[in-house]
Amino acid sequence: MITKLTQGYRRFREDRWPSKRAEYEQLAVKGQKPHTLIVACSDSRADPALIFDTAPGELFVVRNVANLVPPYEPDGKMHGVSAALEFGVKVLGVKQIVVMGHAGCGGVNAMIHGTPDSCRDFVLPWVEQGAPTVKRVCESYPADQVERVAEEAIVKLSLENLRTFPWIAEREASGELKLVGLHFGIADGVLTRAGDGERFEPLAQD
Repeated sequence: MITKLTQGYRRFREDRWPSKRAEYEQLAVKGQKPHTLIVACSDSRADPALIFDTAPGELFVVRNVANLVPPYEPDGKMHGVSAALEFGVKVLGVKQIVVMGHAGCGGVNAMIHGTPDSCRDFVLPWVEQGAPTVKRVCESYPADQVERVAEEAIVKLSLENLRTFPWIAEREASGELKLVGLHFGIADGVLTRAGDGERFEPLAQD
């Protein structure tokens, strides 16, 4: 597998680096100033940089199983997502936070159908934080809609949890920070957005 990565690196150096060199040099000197922090799933099929066609330095990306944001809990323990949020908001000064779920999410599937026996050390307790939300969806929608609606519900849960961080809630209230929920369709490449309604809607061309 390292050979495949090395081949990709060579393509990067030969095809992209020459035109991007000055850009990278500026980023190295001036540092990063991303406009958006994205919380996305670790799924290899839903890469934010590809989906949004962004340049280096534009996105501060946090990826984990099922694009979950735990609630604010400054207890001195290890909180990777919360640490990234704090750095992105307080140090980098991002202007918006996007939570992006996607179709066919294995983490949401585990919330619906149960975690595989081989993934009980870390995946099980991680996805259990979304289980009550998914349970309500399973009770409210027909079986053929549950997966998609559950994926949308987990995005909304993460948005709710973002607002438990006082320094996020304060910045949103003042208009300094915008929170956005999205869902990416892997098969059709379509992005939908959380709005005022119960279900996600097609992304506006703004």
